[in-house]
Amino acid sequence: MKAWEMAYDIFSNAEPRILKSEDQGWSSLSAVTEFYDAQLSLDWASNVPGSGAPEKIMIASIQALENRGYIVENGYELLERGMKAHSEGDKLNLQKISAEMRNAFMNAKKNEDSDYWKFKQYNNFEEYESKVCFDDAVDVDVNTNKFKDQINAAWTSQLIGAAMGTMVEGYTSKNLYKAFGDVKDYIREPNTYNDDITFEIAFLDAFKEKGYDVTSKDIALSWIALIPCGWSAEEIALRNIRAGLMPPESGKFNNPFNEWIGAQMRGAICGMVAPGDAHMAAKLAWKDGEVSHYNNGILGEILNAVMISMAFVMDDVKELVKYAINLIPDDSEYYSVVRFAYDSCLKHSDWHDALAECEQKYIKYNWIHAYPNACCEVIALMYGDGDYEKTLNIVTMCGLDADCNAGMIMPVLGIQKGMRIIPNRLNHPAFNKLITYMRSYDEILLEDLVNDTLYYIKNAKEIRRN
Repeated sequence: MKAWEMAYDIFSNAEPRILKSEDQGWSSLSAVTEFYDAQLSLDWASNVPGSGAPEKIMIASIQALENRGYIVENGYELLERGMKAHSEGDKLNLQKISAEMRNAFMNAKKNEDSDYWKFKQYNNFEEYESKVCFDDAVDVDVNTNKFKDQINAAWTSQLIGAAMGTMVEGYTSKNLYKAFGDVKDYIREPNTYNDDITFEIAFLDAFKEKGYDVTSKDIALSWIALIPCGWSAEEIALRNIRAGLMPPESGKFNNPFNEWIGAQMRGAICGMVAPGDAHMAAKLAWKDGEVSHYNNGILGEILNAVMISMAFVMDDVKELVKYAINLIPDDSEYYSVVRFAYDSCLKHSDWHDALAECEQKYIKYNWIHAYPNACCEVIALMYGDGDYEKTLNIVTMCGLDADCNAGMIMPVLGIQKGMRIIPNRLNHPAFNKLITYMRSYDEILLEDLVNDTLYYIKNAKEIRRN
């Protein structure tokens, strides 16, 4: 049937009836109005659920676009009006001003004087791939008890790092020391309420069907099916996908945050499913990253994917960091960031001095941006020197988006040494079950997650061989 025939069939077979008064009205739409008002209010002022840290997304939007070499015309005038409307509870004007601001973001002008444009932009995986040199993959036997132990340690370490970081994310290192002292243990009962891991679960859901042939579109559709909402780059990507934009447009279109931490925070799963194969890990990271990110944002995911992948076959943490950095194109801005952090580590004997240098260098970037957080990852791994508790302590006390950073680097040590490296006091019973806000995955037993990950990896490798 043609569409007109389907529509006419519905129309012509509709039987007239009289609605009761209780069946009429706008009650269902009132809930929609309240939802959109509440959602918009969060853009103007919110607090991070895990730590209570304050954030104003509309301010951060202008900040992020300026970081990316753009000028938002009338942005500050609109920002001032919007903040006033929000503080006065003027929902009508806030809707209007917010729409104007998003239009200003979409039409931001290139700032020719920005240093951002001195670096090469990487638009697709082929451009990236042509710039770096990959070693041959190292064969990892995925059918051994050792490999299962490594996967278990990777997921457990991610939950530990995320739980520790969620308690303190969104603050400076200085203010964390002032408030809590030197944090080496959980400052409250840990849990698995962390939104970062949901996107890795969504990747796995797509990966289980397609294996290494999974596409960015597959991942995007998994997102929209499973994840009702997100934050910053991911939320805008979800809105774009709902509107029919698929990757890479879903990550590019009117998305000020596509070089923030959102892709960098989910690279671990791409490395886990490609053990010992940096090239495949990077390729999967690009596919996953471009759902919501662009250029440097995707390179951040590649860095973490490569470190996780090669942790299965490299024992020296410092050499692993160096190896991953060398797989970032040296003419990209992201390379300049991680190289700066790496050189700072070599220069200073105390990690606090390296952090202070990076904080000053990247002071214009939001605490959720990929750059300052990549510095924290490098610092924690370099100064942690393979010691689990020391590394966790450093990455926690670096502050910023600590849960994302700890969630990505702690699996490196877990993979290298297995479950034996994880102190019993950090492996809390809460980690036996993940609680998420995802459709179909609202509760996930850690044991099932480990077993499913193993099964999907084995299945993908079998498909690849055949």
